[in-house]
Amino acid sequence: MKKSLFVFFASLGLICGLSFDAFAQNRPRGINKRQHNQQKRIYQGVKSGELTPREFFKLEKEQMQIRRMEKRFKSDDELTRRERARLQKELYQASWHIYKQKHDKQDVNLPNQP
Repeated sequence: MKKSLFVFFASLGLICGLSFDAFAQNRPRGINKRQHNQQKRIYQGVKSGELTPREFFKLEKEQMQIRRMEKRFKSDDELTRRERARLQKELYQASWHIYKQKHDKQDVNLPNQP
């Protein structure tokens, strides 16, 4: 039951992340690319069992907060140099959090796959 619930929420997060990228055409390329890469790293960690459900939700929450911050910054149709730097800093920290969670000793015990 837990595993199927985890797979459901992971799939839901993937769908939301991909649909968000479709609507985010006016985002700066560097920020957009970093967010996309981080999302891929999170889902790869789920698939490989390196991320527990709790770690997954924590990382997804952090990604959502960054997207909200970006939306707030762009509410006046302009992303200033300072705002861009703040987003880059938040993305750097999120990247570090992904790395730490994927390389800690907590793994999900997935059944052996052929």
